[in-house]
Amino acid sequence: MRHQLFRGGLPRRLTTGRRTAGILLAAAALVATAVPVSSAMAEPGSTAEAQHSRTPPYLNPRVPTAQRVSDLLGRMTPAEKFGQMTQAERGSVDADPTRITDLNLGSLLSGGGSTPASNTPSAWADMVDGYQAHALATRLHIPLLYGVDSVHGHGNLVGATIFPHNIGMGATRDPRLVAEAEHITATETRATGPQWVFAPCVCVARDDRWGRTYESFGEDPALVQRMESAIDGFQGTRTKDLARPDRVLATVKHYAGDGDTTYGTSTTNTYTLDQGVTRTSHQRFAAVDLAPYVTAVQVHHVGSVMPSYSSVQWTDVPGSTPVKMSASKELLTDVLKGKIGFDGFLISDWDAISQLPGDFATQVRTSVNAGMDMFMQPYNAPQFEQTLAAEVQAGRVPMARIDDAVSRILRAKFELGLFEHPYTNRANIDTVGSPAHRAVARRAVAESQVLLKNDRHTLPLKPSQRIYVAGVNANDLGNQAGGWTVTWQGQSGNNAFPGTTILQGIQHEAKDVTYSADATAPTTGHDVGIVVVGETPYAEGVGDVGNGGHTLNLSATDRANIDRVCSAISTCLVLDVAGRPQIITDQLPKADAFVMSWLPGSEGDGVADVLFGKRPFTGKLPVTWPRSEAQEPINIGDAHYDPLFPYGYGLTTRR
Repeated sequence: MRHQLFRGGLPRRLTTGRRTAGILLAAAALVATAVPVSSAMAEPGSTAEAQHSRTPPYLNPRVPTAQRVSDLLGRMTPAEKFGQMTQAERGSVDADPTRITDLNLGSLLSGGGSTPASNTPSAWADMVDGYQAHALATRLHIPLLYGVDSVHGHGNLVGATIFPHNIGMGATRDPRLVAEAEHITATETRATGPQWVFAPCVCVARDDRWGRTYESFGEDPALVQRMESAIDGFQGTRTKDLARPDRVLATVKHYAGDGDTTYGTSTTNTYTLDQGVTRTSHQRFAAVDLAPYVTAVQVHHVGSVMPSYSSVQWTDVPGSTPVKMSASKELLTDVLKGKIGFDGFLISDWDAISQLPGDFATQVRTSVNAGMDMFMQPYNAPQFEQTLAAEVQAGRVPMARIDDAVSRILRAKFELGLFEHPYTNRANIDTVGSPAHRAVARRAVAESQVLLKNDRHTLPLKPSQRIYVAGVNANDLGNQAGGWTVTWQGQSGNNAFPGTTILQGIQHEAKDVTYSADATAPTTGHDVGIVVVGETPYAEGVGDVGNGGHTLNLSATDRANIDRVCSAISTCLVLDVAGRPQIITDQLPKADAFVMSWLPGSEGDGVADVLFGKRPFTGKLPVTWPRSEAQEPINIGDAHYDPLFPYGYGLTTRR
């Protein structure tokens, strides 16, 4: 049933590196069919002009994109079309890359932690170009689109600039900084091969027990919409920007409502958050969950959208049952493509259709007909293509739906300039993790810090003070960066990627610093105690409260460290390194100052910058801070709103 609300109107250079024989052969094949752009200036009657006249329109960059798409589509066989709709994980083809050619694959991705054996910028570019050679060996030489989760920097790549996660960026309230950070991420990503990122996440996090809270800019749709400058950072602001070597195709995710799912019970779990059910009315859904996608499409012209694993159940429709987003024609086609006017393409999440009811054929048919365009089938691409072919042959999936999906995908490839320059432009490869890029990340860290308490003018600190630092999170880059860093879940420790810990940042500013991870070193003779508490890395539902012991409460070790240090040193400061607010109601009175540091990424110096007054505290809470875990969900605008700290709270200091 389509609700009345949705009937009228929602607000509307080639690489210079070494090449394998396969790449050279594929490039030769492409050149044999296409003509260099310079040939367009050949003299009338010349051989070059004659050759140019035989160039298919889809290979002529002077032809309008819509005409190129139409021409290429008309030359494609059904099997070639099905291949364009298929995305496989690189691990499924790495041992035999000829599968890319045989399956006419339109796309590959690197999942979290899926990297070349040597995780370096040049190895990434060589890997992607090697796969590209096999795509160009297909009959029509359609280039491959390569996707990666660059959610807070090019996180899979060791040595990339790692920015604060989105929740910290939301705390900055600085759209220009967000755009600058994502432009750097785009530059580092494209210089190493991938042309497409599964970012930004524009979910609205309404319950901090959700394990993906840190991927959200905040709980207020208006704040999320402001931070969608991230899309411009990735893509640029003009269509032609996408072909530049410092831009990538962006993906907004996860459409829609994944941050608004209900915490409760299911048949298998005592909690349901990630991949759960959003129980809401059409009106509330439009105002809270859908609003960021309207802005992403109509203002920022995002190129792709990833539907959520989660379901929607309408509370204003009698008898409504939960419908998975990947199966919702109402929301994918009628609303997103119809009412909102999205003309890019939809990419499913990792094997998302396997969660739909029915056998595999039913799952494929349901999602294609609902409006999904490209399918992330990491390890069963052949089965997907065969099944889709059978469904079309049987008349259960119209060829018109296939043509629409493929047209949307091809348009993106043309706009990215992949037909003219399919291989990685490495002009910016030396900027990966550069001092200039890390300086921006450091500034982002400083702007993200939220000062929640500052009694007795504890902050800013003085370099001359004798400082005692306690807590594992003070000297752990992995904990500081969180999930989606080198691996999917992230990992504790200092050996996975380069960076500066918070402790090192403090040591760069102060002359006398003692560090004791467990707070057992003598505290006598110190002027200030700093206790760094917080979480260890997690990603997605693994981080849901109630899953594997996750909780918003501070650990017993963290509480003991606060007690030990704050009772022994006259001036005591606590820093919380976490992806969401933690319950500090009982510990807050023991500290003279309290700072929420979020997950700052690779640049711990940015934390020290505000602690020592090199930069002022300006960050504001992007989510409401609860008094207890039981108070969740709590959000600005609630009828009974009594948080420990309200949304938007944050003290300031002067430089």
